[in-house]
Amino acid sequence: MKRRHTLNALALLCCVGIQCATSAFADEPKKVAFVDTGNTGRSVMAEAIAGQLIAQRHAHIAVISRAVDEDPYDEKPEENGVILMKRRGIDTSAHRSVQLNANDVKHSDVILTMTDKHKEKVLALYPSAAGKVFTLAEYASGKHLDVPDAWGKPIDFYESVTAQLDTYIPAALDKVATIAPAKQ
Repeated sequence: MKRRHTLNALALLCCVGIQCATSAFADEPKKVAFVDTGNTGRSVMAEAIAGQLIAQRHAHIAVISRAVDEDPYDEKPEENGVILMKRRGIDTSAHRSVQLNANDVKHSDVILTMTDKHKEKVLALYPSAAGKVFTLAEYASGKHLDVPDAWGKPIDFYESVTAQLDTYIPAALDKVATIAPAKQ
């Protein structure tokens, strides 16, 4: 009799543990990494725009931005990008470039690159990212288009890049909101 009660108690604890683990898992935000060459321009603006949209929508999504290249490291964001984000009420001036790493890949539900070359490099460095790395345009619209690099170009070129980001990011966030979080 004692053994049966012990087994029933253990079964109940297991079920409660599974429910708690499932609830905790459901509370985790979906995680998106925006990736470009040096994490000083496009990916920084994408993270900023997405973060603002997430706050406005009260979405349960976390975003980061990363570089696929080793250099630059710990660099400031591009001045024209900072100016454009400031016009939107977003201060990106404190951002410093960070490289994509294995932990970012593991914990991201979706990795959105700015170009096909970035996507290829992420997949070459992290084959485990297959199935969750896409170009931003591909993920948002099914189109195979790159978001061009504005580095060193005039501010009007940056404005055209942010216009592309404004087109793709809302659709990408809508899609991210419908997926199950990554298994840790």
